[in-house]
Amino acid sequence: MHRPAILTRPATHAPSQQNLALFRIYVAYRSLLSVVLLIMLVSPNTRALVGVLNPPLYVAVALAYLATSIPLVGSLSTRLNRNQKLLFLVFLVDIGTITVLADTSGGMASGLPVLLVITVAASAVLISKRTVATLIAAVSVLAVLIDTLRLIVTGVLDSGALFPAGLLGLLIFGVSLMVQAIAHRLGRAEELARNRASDLYNLQRLNEQIVQHMDTGILLVDDEGVVRVMNKAATSLLAPERPVTVEQGRQLADYCAELAYQFEHWKDTGLHRARPFSITEGAAPLIANFRELQLNARRETLVFVEDYAPVARYAQSLKLTSLGRLTASIAHEIRNPLGAISHAAQLLGESPELSEADRRMADIIQKHCERVNQVVESVMQISRREPPRPEYLLVGAWLTEFVEDYLKGLDQPADITIDCGYPELLIEFDPGNLQRIMTNLLDNALRHSALATGRQTARIAVNLDFASHQCLLEVIDAGAGVPAADQDKLFEPFFTTVEKGSGMGLYLCQELCEINNANLSYQPTPNGHSCFRISLNQRAM
Repeated sequence: MHRPAILTRPATHAPSQQNLALFRIYVAYRSLLSVVLLIMLVSPNTRALVGVLNPPLYVAVALAYLATSIPLVGSLSTRLNRNQKLLFLVFLVDIGTITVLADTSGGMASGLPVLLVITVAASAVLISKRTVATLIAAVSVLAVLIDTLRLIVTGVLDSGALFPAGLLGLLIFGVSLMVQAIAHRLGRAEELARNRASDLYNLQRLNEQIVQHMDTGILLVDDEGVVRVMNKAATSLLAPERPVTVEQGRQLADYCAELAYQFEHWKDTGLHRARPFSITEGAAPLIANFRELQLNARRETLVFVEDYAPVARYAQSLKLTSLGRLTASIAHEIRNPLGAISHAAQLLGESPELSEADRRMADIIQKHCERVNQVVESVMQISRREPPRPEYLLVGAWLTEFVEDYLKGLDQPADITIDCGYPELLIEFDPGNLQRIMTNLLDNALRHSALATGRQTARIAVNLDFASHQCLLEVIDAGAGVPAADQDKLFEPFFTTVEKGSGMGLYLCQELCEINNANLSYQPTPNGHSCFRISLNQRAM
């Protein structure tokens, strides 16, 4: 399975880790040096070079030097390199040991004092304070000069030995200062590199979080059509039933053959015309776009997958908005001549000399004028729709008062029951808008109940959806239900299943629900009746 290459988190204590590695190298050098110095005294070829002035002291100091390396080797796994005082002590011991071994071997003539250069260079790297590192160099120079003077006084060396001793002192100071400067610059460069690595890591993590939480699905596909990386949105759109961890490394065709075909067509021709597609039959439509990354060996491509439903809804909204403006202007122009026709038909019907056939024609004109006027009024309501003025409403008390007023306005008896188990439930809604919605839904429910049973009956049920924290306000009739073929068209403007209907009532109800942050949907009941459900946010209990 292909995995994306990601950065690793930079070490928090990178400088200490590097100093620890250098300290281990120096401890190894120091241990090896103590062994070599002992071997030089034992070997016949080098015996005359070391310890000639005082062999017992040479052996004792070399063995002690080797003994001091044992605890240092044992402490390599600890953070001893962080303790600057212990490091200072170690370097003083090394200076003293090398000075004593050089003294027993003839001083500058033995060449052993040159080893102090390595000690001073190591101290300049491992000791962070430059004054302390310079002090180590000064102690080394003093040790060389004092030892050389002592050997000159005792007659072992002549006064000419002071010149190489002075040159060695200058070399020690020069090496110390130079290594300190280099170590300081390297430290700053390492600090800068570490900060840049940390910034880059944080930026990558931020990019990953952004990509993972985007609503747009993003897939990284190589030239062979293999999905190397995909975010959560892509998984939810293309493979909602499978875990994210098993989705990388699959072929693009495993998710959708149409998507793989569009990808291959774009790769072959370089042209792409976005066409909606679905993963399975009845699933939400999706749309894909492709962007090639910078040229590399894999010719990787970014595939952007989006839910096409919001785009379609937005396009439908724009279309309906334009249609609303057009129809509003048309309705305004129709209103005046329609009023004149209706008034003329009314006057004509009141004429005593009118025959029965002509009177019937006048009635037909009057009825159709009323129907056209209903359409005009609905269109005008939509076009001049004002922002809602929401209020907090007790569902139980508001429904009881509304139903009482509604029944008083009917011209024939009706049976409307309220099933509300939450009388203290509080919702936020524009009462005028809610009254208009409920009036329209009850008109439809009573009409369809009367067509099916001969009685005008309806039931209002109030339920709670605890999973979504929503209040469900349902209007249920006793009719025959809406055919499955017509359910998707219920909320379209000018669609109606009743001869006298305008086809604008449910569309207007849905628009009023949306501006009040609610949703109106159709849910058929198990026994085949119709249920129009208003889902709105629950405010209090």
